[in-house]
Amino acid sequence: MSAPIPVRSPLTSALSGTTAVLIGGSSGIGLAAGVLLRSVGARVVLVGRDPGRLKAAVSQVRDAGSAEDPDDAVLGVSGDGGDERTLAEAFDGAGHVDHVLVTAGGLSGTGPVTGLSADDVRATFDALLGRTFAIARTAATRLPAGGSITFSSGILVLRPAPGMTVPLSAAGAVETLTKALAVELAPARLRVNTVRYGRIDTPLLRSLPSLNSDDAVAEAGSTAPLGRFGTAEEAAASALFLMANNYVTGQVVTVDGGESLS
Repeated sequence: MSAPIPVRSPLTSALSGTTAVLIGGSSGIGLAAGVLLRSVGARVVLVGRDPGRLKAAVSQVRDAGSAEDPDDAVLGVSGDGGDERTLAEAFDGAGHVDHVLVTAGGLSGTGPVTGLSADDVRATFDALLGRTFAIARTAATRLPAGGSITFSSGILVLRPAPGMTVPLSAAGAVETLTKALAVELAPARLRVNTVRYGRIDTPLLRSLPSLNSDDAVAEAGSTAPLGRFGTAEEAAASALFLMANNYVTGQVVTVDGGESLS
């Protein structure tokens, strides 16, 4: 029998001294998580595709710490977070990793299902599920007992919209995979969870033509139950909770300001 999962404080302050790899950490929720983690004393490894944006993100996360921080308090790894070579570089560069957060994403494979080719469907599933499996395979062999993997999905899984059949099917599969991995990796005392996000004010949200200004975001958010969209920091805080609490696994936690209820 494996030893029981370690008992520790479930407060986020207990993340001090741990190391987290954030895939998709150069913007949005991932970047906000990096800032929060560094502010509580965690080491942070950001993985992102755009070298320029990644460099700026590393600087922003480093600023959340203190001037006396060691050089390796914040690291940046440029590359595709679904590529196992990039993942190996991130883990090797860190030396020791306790937690993995995956927020990398985008909108692909959208449109009526009758207008999509088989290649479109395969590409979307490979981009999301292929990345998820690659991360799970790498993390499962690298994380210590008490380590965690946190994925992300969205509330449209619960409230499908026309033209979103393929990406929502892939996101729903990530939620199912979360539960399966939680059971499979429990003997190694590793935890797996997902955060199901609502509409969060991030660069990805603002890339939509109808939400490309402060006024447009405020107007659209005014119809939400709480009168606005969530902030990246509010969304990221849920990931820190899942990292810190060693008795949560196999869960899909919804952070949407009540939108899925309306």
